[in-house]
Parts: sequence; C-alpha cells; structure tokens
Amino acid sequence: MKKEIHFIDRVGWLRAAVLGANDGIISTASLIAGIAATNATKPAIFFTGIAALVAGALSMAAGEYVSVSSQLDTENADLEREKYELENFPDAEKKELQDIYIKRGLSPELALSVAEELMKNNALEAHSRDELGISEHLSAKPVQAAIASALTFAAGAVLPILVILLSPREYSVWAVSLSSIIFLALLGVVGARAGGANIMKSVIRVTFWGALALIVTASIGKLFGTNL
Repeated sequence: MKKEIHFIDRVGWLRAAVLGANDGIISTASLIAGIAATNATKPAIFFTGIAALVAGALSMAAGEYVSVSSQLDTENADLEREKYELENFPDAEKKELQDIYIKRGLSPELALSVAEELMKNNALEAHSRDELGISEHLSAKPVQAAIASALTFAAGAVLPILVILLSPREYSVWAVSLSSIIFLALLGVVGARAGGANIMKSVIRVTFWGALALIVTASIGKLFGTNL
C-alpha cells in the first residue's frame, strides 16, 4: 500500500526556515543596496553586510524563541487546566468531546462511543487534539524554531554578501538587487515545493516584497548618499 505524503508534518520547521531565509536575503540585500547607493567604498559595504548577517541571525533566533516560548506557555497552561478538569469533571469533559464529534457529523450515540473509547486510551491527548487544537505537528518548539531561523537567516544573508565580493563596485547596487530577486524566486519555489503550495503564487509573493524593499532602500541611499 502506497504511503500518503502529508505536508503538515513540515509546518513547524518550514515556517521558520522560509521566514529566516527570506528575511536574510531581503534585509541584508536591502541594507547593502542602500549603503552601496551612497557611494560607500566596497569594504564599507561588505562589513555592513557582515554586521547585518550577525545582528539579523541573532535577532531572528531571539525573536522566534521568545514568540514560540510564549505560545508554548499558553499551550501548557491550557493542558494543565484540561488535566484538572479531566480529574475533577470527567463526565462534563466526556460530554464536551461528544459534542465536538456531533458537530463533525457523527450521531449522538456514535459520538459518545468514540469519546468514551478515546478517553479510555488517552483522555488528555484526545482533548488536547480535538478540543484545544494542539497536536504533535503543530505544537510549539521554541529551540527548534530559534535554531532554524538563525541558520536560515544566515544562509540567506550570505548570498548578497558573496555577490558584493564578486561584483565590480560600480555595479554593486544592480548586482545585489537583481541577484537577490533571483534568490528570492528560488526560495519561493523551494518553499512551495516543500509545503505543497502553489509555486507561482509563492514566487510572486516573495519577489514583490523583496523588490519593493530593495527599491525603497536604494532610493533612500541615493537620495541622501554621500561619499563614505
């Protein structure tokens, strides 16, 4: 029998990975483009990119860890409350589960039977999944999210930095901008394929916002630029 492939298994790390790489490319490339547009020297542009990579990766890791930890705290609080209710009001909890299954289309008798069987096996798991919407695939994982965000941000940020190293100074803005759009498009393809989403929609979404950020920052650099 052929095993089905479900993309929901990847949702935890995929979100953090795509967000990290996307931010790494856009923020670093935009900063580089903005500084390059001021007629800064190539070393100044390069070290601006390095600073953006380090600061951005640490910021992404901290932000993801704090954000996902808050989500985990909420989940744990709900689970503790559910444990208390299961211990002290088992009949009311069984009725809650029965009502959930009735709303999903089961008859009252079958819904009650399913609720009883599931609560015999693992009552807390049944309620956390069907009442609270907490499952293994969607449960918050702060450390995993932080590491994925930091690493993927750095991976994305290093791309425009390499372009700066390899391109002539006079073409820095164009080289970084055009290559970053290509990198973002490729990221959109990879993210869409990994998540089973529409590729064209994903590519348009990431390249539009990336191009907008590059245009705005390069324009500001050009407008207020000076020799550094």
